Amino acid sequence: MTSQTSHSLDWNELDDRAVAYARALAMDAVQKVGNGHPGTAMALAPVAYTLFQRHLVHDPSDPAWLGRDRFILSCGHSSITLYTQLFYSGYGLQISDLQEFRNWGSLTPGHPEFRHTAGVETTTGPLGQGVANGVGMAMAARYERGLLDPETPAGESIFDHRIWVLCSDGDLQEGVSGEASSLAGTQQLGTLKMIYDDNRISIEGDTHVAFTEDVSARYRAYGWHVIDVAALPDGNVDRLKLEAAIVEAKANLSQPSLIRMKSVIAWPAPHARGTAESHGSALGVAEIAETKIALGLDPAESFAMPEDVLAHVRKVSIKGHETHREWNTNFAAWEKKNPDRAQLLSRLRSRSLPVGWESALPTFESSKSIATRKASGDVIQEIAKILPEFWGGSADLAGSNNTTIEGGDSFLPAASLMKNANPYGRVIHFGIRELAMGAILNGITLHGLSRAFGGTFLVFSDYMRPAVRLASLMKLGVTFVWSHDSIGLGEDGPTHQPIEHIASLRAIPGLSVIRPADANEVAVAWREILRRDEPSALLLSRQNLPVFDRSVFASTDGVAQGAYILKEASSSPKAILIATGSEVSLAVEAQSALESSGIPTRVVSAPCLEWFDDQPLDYKERVLPAVIKVKISIEAGISLGWRSYVGDSGSSISLEHFGASASASVLFKEFGFTVERIVEEVKGKLK
Repeated sequence: MTSQTSHSLDWNELDDRAVAYARALAMDAVQKVGNGHPGTAMALAPVAYTLFQRHLVHDPSDPAWLGRDRFILSCGHSSITLYTQLFYSGYGLQISDLQEFRNWGSLTPGHPEFRHTAGVETTTGPLGQGVANGVGMAMAARYERGLLDPETPAGESIFDHRIWVLCSDGDLQEGVSGEASSLAGTQQLGTLKMIYDDNRISIEGDTHVAFTEDVSARYRAYGWHVIDVAALPDGNVDRLKLEAAIVEAKANLSQPSLIRMKSVIAWPAPHARGTAESHGSALGVAEIAETKIALGLDPAESFAMPEDVLAHVRKVSIKGHETHREWNTNFAAWEKKNPDRAQLLSRLRSRSLPVGWESALPTFESSKSIATRKASGDVIQEIAKILPEFWGGSADLAGSNNTTIEGGDSFLPAASLMKNANPYGRVIHFGIRELAMGAILNGITLHGLSRAFGGTFLVFSDYMRPAVRLASLMKLGVTFVWSHDSIGLGEDGPTHQPIEHIASLRAIPGLSVIRPADANEVAVAWREILRRDEPSALLLSRQNLPVFDRSVFASTDGVAQGAYILKEASSSPKAILIATGSEVSLAVEAQSALESSGIPTRVVSAPCLEWFDDQPLDYKERVLPAVIKVKISIEAGISLGWRSYVGDSGSSISLEHFGASASASVLFKEFGFTVERIVEEVKGKLK
């Protein structure tokens, strides 16, 4: 593991001044825009500075360097903390960018945004998510090491690096951080290092109105290495003790580490320090002036940055470049020794797929019915054989979701006594932690080299929604596998039967919601998911569905267009039935009945409306011609969103209430998902 540590004796007057100016920049940036969070950034200035200047392994000239440490500011509201260090380190930000903090089009938005600002590793702001992202990155780092350099002792591989997370009281109050931290302890993620800014202040004031637990004891119970760092008597961060704690944490390779660091928000502001107001409001001109005097700075200056201080802090870029150059030498030696792994790494870095990989996808015979969850499981097995970077698991529902890679071993630390434990295993056991699973999957994908999936029941996508939204916001190629996708799951009843969920997920911009009609649509859906490498939700049935005979029905290639003509009418169609998932076979039965009644009817399978929306207008017009007024959508969920496809003259056969406990066949009949109901609806519309 590359080291970039300096000793405390190296700290000098220029470092003190750099920290003072960092505090001033936090005040000035928030004051200029009139809103933001100055207090935390002021208190954290020496912490972030110590990390970026003395411990973080990074090369600002190459933010994507494979050997770098990752840094996550989980308390994203304190974004100016990160922007200041990116400016100091030489990532491309300038004083002018800090002056445009939280303004339109700037590189310094209110919360850090992945892909927007160089050096930002993940989008944070929704508290707790960054903690879970860090857990995912640490898991990915271990898995990827298993692909590339498993034989080298821990801490000695060129692929060993650390994941640093800076978090707040708010992060640790959010349940997702607890879920993820618990799993991190079980996984013994020794590369994960978290600094907790325990300033005991949030928007409503003293956090003890709601948060009085012993956090250190909780994390020790999780299996973490915990170091407590008290503040200095005047309230300032004890930099020497902090640095000693960082060094101690770095030495522990067998446990994740939590440094619980006491601080005073807005230190050293004479009146604002320790107040809730300093958490989320500009300090004001007078308070800023007094604070700058306390820091030994000129109160008349704003956004000041002396040349000698800037030259001093920019030396970290030179140091990082030298470390990177040494790493490149070792990397070249590794490439020479491991040509096959080097070739794999090259492919993984480009996120490309092997030539001809699609041929490995299974084809399902039409002689029997297959649940799409079962078909997905079969496809996963074949993908896993040709894509070593493909791995995942479930929130304790692998047997129901069919998300276990057979023979893949359980992703667990070497010291684990569990069956099939393997530190480089391909089967992730997330436990019953749906939200953490989503955020961890985001972290795995952000780390860069592997492709991950995670499964649970569709109804529990509600628990995951914040992470799914962030995956979409960051355009991450995460695959969410959600089985038991309708009332068709049967006797488990309304608590487990998704009703509003499909429409709710379609409302998330950038998320592809895919509900295949049969086993072969599942195979093509997986093909498209991997090709597109974008946020995807795969919705799968519990119950068996007929596999369409593609010599009679259209080719599954139409799945790539999102919606396609599955079965054409016998003559110029008078009606179009549009269905998804398990309701497509019902539409096909209804088509037969309508044709027998002399009503030529087209059946359209629409597995992914997002993909269909992206098609050219002429294709969409061919599938759903405007001249055909009678269009009926059939989906076992609320009808929200279908009006734009069926038009004012069409209608939707949907479910606008919760389900019930009974068999799937009874439920579909009782709730009106029948051939008779569809025929009646079409005839009524034609009249």
